[in-house]
Amino acid sequence: MNRTDIRMGLPSKGSLESGALDFLASCGLPVRKPNPRKYQATIPALPSLKVILQRPGDIVVGVRSGSIDLGITGMDIVEEQRTAASDVLVLHDALGFGRCTLELAVPEGWAEVHSLGDLAARAEALSGPLRVATKFPQLTGDYLGANGLPGCDLISAEGTLEVAPEVGYADIIADLVSSGQTMRDNRLRTISDGCILRSQAVLIGNRVSLSERPEVLAMARELLEFSEAYLRAQGYYIVVANMREPSAQAVAERMFAETELGGLQGPTISRVITRQGQEDMCAVEVVVPKERLGQAVNELRAIGGSGVVVSPVSYIFEEEPERYVALLASLEIQGE
Repeated sequence: MNRTDIRMGLPSKGSLESGALDFLASCGLPVRKPNPRKYQATIPALPSLKVILQRPGDIVVGVRSGSIDLGITGMDIVEEQRTAASDVLVLHDALGFGRCTLELAVPEGWAEVHSLGDLAARAEALSGPLRVATKFPQLTGDYLGANGLPGCDLISAEGTLEVAPEVGYADIIADLVSSGQTMRDNRLRTISDGCILRSQAVLIGNRVSLSERPEVLAMARELLEFSEAYLRAQGYYIVVANMREPSAQAVAERMFAETELGGLQGPTISRVITRQGQEDMCAVEVVVPKERLGQAVNELRAIGGSGVVVSPVSYIFEEEPERYVALLASLEIQGE
């Protein structure tokens, strides 16, 4: 029987869970979980969307099978299942949380091993194949094979990998690293060129659902709209100031002569009505990148700006979400 509901999988535990909930709340899409013991939730701003809390790996499986339509999970899991996940589309590849790297790590006692070349030399000296414990055998095997280390014995493991070299069932490991403290505590270290993948949280969707169900495609657009608007805004501030000048055009010409006062499209300039009825004052408002805020404020002061106020930007909405346009192209759907 065909489903009529729209389902989205969210991580049910760990840093990806808290990251996803915080991210969606920041996007104006807070998740409501009425019963903390149940793995179902809602997003009040998107009442037609049913939220299911799952393990990150199960989210990829669910999207691939079509049992759920959309999901947030880690790019590492998506890439590990890439060959089997042809129906999984990455709708947004950089949600800005859950950042980590998949790294090769060797025992601290392997003092001569600092690179893949050193690792290959060490492997040749072993009596058998290099044993690598990992939860990502596909990514790890492909990386090792492409870097002069084919034929390694990949040992799939679901528990704590850091103890594998110590107890002797593997020589090295390939595991996710965020701070690296756990590896250091277990006397392991990464090598200079041993980064297999840089990962973070991504938004994924089922190709068939997106192609054949307009309501799922519309939901994807909503999620991309708010995600992109929030993420884009994180890089900007709004700067407001007063300038003693009766002509808005003259103010604009002064601002355009500076390097950081052009704004996204241009500055907004309006008349200030003072209590004394003076008409020689304008208010200017401009959006500037965070990394160039100091220069923009200095330029504004240099051309007569006073009473400068700086505010964070919550959202910047474009006419059409960039990644939604890319999604339509990948589905070969004509934009409206």
